[in-house]
Amino acid sequence: MLKRIILILFLFSLTLLHAKKELLFYVGITMVKPIDKLAREFEKKCDCKIKILQGGSQDLYDSIKLSQIGDLYLPGSVTYRNNNLKDGLILDGKFVGFNKLSMVVKKGNPKNIKPSLEELLNPKLNVVLGNEQSGSVGKATKKILEEHNLYKKAIMNTIYLASDSRNLVNAIKDGNADLILNWHATTYWSENKDYIEALYIDEKVISKAKLVLNLLKTSKYPELTKEFMEFATSKRGREIFYNYGFLSKQDLIDFDKVSF
Repeated sequence: MLKRIILILFLFSLTLLHAKKELLFYVGITMVKPIDKLAREFEKKCDCKIKILQGGSQDLYDSIKLSQIGDLYLPGSVTYRNNNLKDGLILDGKFVGFNKLSMVVKKGNPKNIKPSLEELLNPKLNVVLGNEQSGSVGKATKKILEEHNLYKKAIMNTIYLASDSRNLVNAIKDGNADLILNWHATTYWSENKDYIEALYIDEKVISKAKLVLNLLKTSKYPELTKEFMEFATSKRGREIFYNYGFLSKQDLIDFDKVSF
């Protein structure tokens, strides 16, 4: 019996020895595609597994706080880092790109909507905006529109509030909305390109939100997570974030100068 127990323990230890380390990432919906691409490459490079949970930035943080599980958090704005540092769950950070709001319309802009925030007040248009209580896009929308003294009027002209960037896109795809204010990167998604397009607005009108990878205190493998963060900010990582619309050519030049 003793020999059998020893054998079982030995086999179990071998299983643990060869079991791959598994990381859990919490990622805002808009950034899932570049993170997933980086994760698949990192898995091969470091012989590990990465699971990605996606959702609205606030919902994700609430999940982290409740579960006390996870290795990395990437919300849609650095404000989620700054506002929650006091909880002690967020540790090291790494800048990876920018989230930028754009006015988004149906492909071809059939309603001839002008690239002006004032169009959000047009009663002839079906406008859908993000809910600031559930996601980064809603919070950023409120901030930008309040800066231009348009938020209350825009909300009054909104047919409903969407919980996150994906549901904002679906509002146009489903024919419910003529105009949304959403993260610019969503217009790069392969599943969206044939349905939506962005109306470009000067960055002086709509500012950019910094995207920062955050190491979590709850991480089981902090060193491996840090290694992923370094990979995400490497030349390869920057290339991927650029391809998905989170960095411009000028952003690539200025990348190492960005602070948060």
